Amino acid sequence: MNIRTHLMWDDAVTGYDFGPGHPMDPVRLGLTMRLVEAFGLDGQVKVVAARAAGESTLRLVHRQDYVEAVRRVSADPTVADGSYGLGTPDDPAFAGMHEASALIAGQSVGAAEAVWSGQALRAVNFTGGLHHAMAGSAAGFCVYNDAALAIARLLELGARRVAYVDVDVHHGDGVQAAFWDDPRVLTISLHEHPRTLFPQTGWPTETGGPEAEGSAVNVALPAGTGDEGWLRAFHAVVPELLAAFQPEVLVTQHGADTHIEDPLAHLAVTVDAQRAVAESCRRLADEHAAGRWIALGGGGYAVVDVVPRTWTHLVGIAAGHPVDPQAATPESWRHEVYARTRQQAPLRMTDGRQPRWRDWDEWGYDPADALDRAVVATRRASFPALGLLP
Repeated sequence: MNIRTHLMWDDAVTGYDFGPGHPMDPVRLGLTMRLVEAFGLDGQVKVVAARAAGESTLRLVHRQDYVEAVRRVSADPTVADGSYGLGTPDDPAFAGMHEASALIAGQSVGAAEAVWSGQALRAVNFTGGLHHAMAGSAAGFCVYNDAALAIARLLELGARRVAYVDVDVHHGDGVQAAFWDDPRVLTISLHEHPRTLFPQTGWPTETGGPEAEGSAVNVALPAGTGDEGWLRAFHAVVPELLAAFQPEVLVTQHGADTHIEDPLAHLAVTVDAQRAVAESCRRLADEHAAGRWIALGGGGYAVVDVVPRTWTHLVGIAAGHPVDPQAATPESWRHEVYARTRQQAPLRMTDGRQPRWRDWDEWGYDPADALDRAVVATRRASFPALGLLP
């Protein structure tokens, strides 16, 4: 067992359930954990069930009146009226909402505590990454912002520089908002362009508040961006920024909704490229954060074909036991998928691609390419504040 890597898991996290027909189907969490187990990865890490985030922890990011509102709706969903973003189509009220949300938040906070204290070098909470929740409202399927809470806990414990890299298809708006004026936190989000996708934020010109200019970085990717463009944008922006910022901890969010099959967005990325980014994040943590890496889940609504494979690769990479992309998915897992969803499971851990990209420094900038124009817009807006050439 690699006790240097913690996998945060409690079966009760599947109680985060907005009801039948909602895209955020908790079956994606259960199927991911079962696939992790089917590959024996649970024996390669320390599986930890952290306690739910308590009141004082939630207050690191969320307002007291909002936490009280979530508690009221949790006890009686019929009182939800859309106030505080609760009881909406995106965030329907459900019994036990506070308890399930606080438990997911607690796993991310527990991951932060373990990594900062040295109990673990790396920690994964694929149930987290709920990056849209704001200080005083729910949004985009997110009730408590576990990613922001984990970062806030790191700062409370004494961290001076934390970098957050978000590769979900949607802008990491809640995390950016939480640290907009805090120069100790660098937030980097690569997402589909706000012209074509919720939450309509994450423009390159959003670069941080007056007290933290350059602390927010946004790459707005054109709809239809595939593996090569996605990886080109990541490597044209993220490594240089992390090298300049030199974080003490790297926190990453790995929403799987960049995938071409995701029903809620318009990028064309494969599981193979998502795996490649996870590998890069581990390497960047080794290079710039002394190996300290907290990896979270996020969005992802192709709940059978994509999410379990992507996040199982993430766990394997964090554990130092990466799953062979050519490996067949275990037959026992495929049977469980069919029993729980009546869908056919994917047969292999790959989409059959070998991700490659044109290196920015080697190939340069093509002004006729929409992806390159997006990258240049980000570099021009954000790089100078960190002393980098655009």
